[in-house]
Amino acid sequence: MPSADIYREELGEGWTLVEQDPGPFLSFELCSREWLAEALPTLLEAARAAPIEGESLLHFDVRSDNIALQGDRAVLVDWNWACIGNPLLDRVTWAPSLHVEGGPPPEELVPECPPGFPAMLAGFWALRVGLPPPEGAAPGLRDLQLAQLRVVLPWAVRVLDLPPLR
Repeated sequence: MPSADIYREELGEGWTLVEQDPGPFLSFELCSREWLAEALPTLLEAARAAPIEGESLLHFDVRSDNIALQGDRAVLVDWNWACIGNPLLDRVTWAPSLHVEGGPPPEELVPECPPGFPAMLAGFWALRVGLPPPEGAAPGLRDLQLAQLRVVLPWAVRVLDLPPLR
């Protein structure tokens, strides 16, 4: 199984690329250009420092459409992102999706979350929501990512003690 570190660049590059071309992200009006300019240094630093290394088997794409219910069991399916890393990552990446579907706020699911994780996820989705979906992607992928970004960006703001989104 590969280390989660093989995904570090893909996960951590979001805010760097948004900084280079903020237009697509800003078009969703989640924040102002001024807020983004002020918050970017903190978001970039936190995302780069996210402690993804570890020794645990990770699914790395936990969400409801990757869970099959079989009797009284829940089975994770679609293991194409499987890797070894920080065991908090599966809960952190699942938390926004679960909240979008009516679950608790992310802080309740992962109260011990390092601040870099929400910053990293917010950057990952901030970069992608304005792009065309990849060929063969599930219908509504970008809508789902936007819904999750609407959860994870305020989470990053809270844990990083950034100014309120404006």
